Amino acid sequence: MAAMTLDPSLSLQMTAKESQRRVVIEDIDGLIKIYRDGQVERPDIVPSVTCSLPPELRVTSRDLIIDKYTNIWARLYIPNCHEKLPLMVYFHGGGFCVGSASWSCYHEFLAKLSAKANCVILSVNYRLAPENPLPAAYDDGVKALVWLRQQALSRDNEFLTSKCNFSSIFLVGDSAGANIAYNVAIRLSGLATLRPLDLKGLILIQPFFGGESRTQSEKYMVQPPRSALTLAASDTYWQLSLPAGANRDHPWCNPVAKGAAKLEDLPHVPTLVCISEMDILKDRNLEFCAAMASAGKKVEHVVYKGVGHAFQILNKSSVSQTRINELICLIKSFISR
Repeated sequence: MAAMTLDPSLSLQMTAKESQRRVVIEDIDGLIKIYRDGQVERPDIVPSVTCSLPPELRVTSRDLIIDKYTNIWARLYIPNCHEKLPLMVYFHGGGFCVGSASWSCYHEFLAKLSAKANCVILSVNYRLAPENPLPAAYDDGVKALVWLRQQALSRDNEFLTSKCNFSSIFLVGDSAGANIAYNVAIRLSGLATLRPLDLKGLILIQPFFGGESRTQSEKYMVQPPRSALTLAASDTYWQLSLPAGANRDHPWCNPVAKGAAKLEDLPHVPTLVCISEMDILKDRNLEFCAAMASAGKKVEHVVYKGVGHAFQILNKSSVSQTRINELICLIKSFISR
């Protein structure tokens, strides 16, 4: 048998490439790692779960494909009842870069919200940055609404159409998901019609906005232990999700910046903004509410005391559990008006 000789330079090249791949250039709390060669890794810090739910909750859940070509899907939650219910189209948080409709924390929260607020929820699993920077998530949100319209018109999906009141649609989201809900609403105002869908309101939970100038809460807010959103993480999320060369005064980040879409262009529906007292985004959220009111929009806001960002999905303290129940009661009241 002939002897085989390995080229030592080939081994060195492979080692160099592997070394480059393992150099992390961005790491946000272990949730997402960006390597020098462009590889993106999202460790399973938050487990993903199937759509199964305990029978005592009296909510049925299943996963639906919205667009198989771009792998957009959604998790549906329907309470066990004999009437048609309002429908929330929900967008999860995660700085546009992490998160999933299958994350256990969202699955538990949305199942509970569906049961207690007596509403159908369609939780959209949109594409993530940096592989799919903005406006991909906004495009996916609009696509989900167009898909819903097709279901309402065709009535092929009996499981969905028999339970949904398509004339009572709410766009809802938390953190980056609230940003998506807001920007999807702006885009919907440019569509000729979504009938039979009828948008009745927006519910924005700790909406993820930013800007080049720091607010007081961004600079000085004392964060709870293991905060879900630090200023450094916020900056990195925006860096990864905005178009190349854009800064934090880009209209998708700062809705009150010069050049942003006019708030007057939003659909004329009520908006509820839920704010956390210990969130670095508190001042941004209050500024947004003031701008909405100045633009003549019907907006109301509530500040939840003693809790930080994403308390409704990540914090198990007794204070957070109390605030979660308050939040769900407020949402139930808002969609029932």
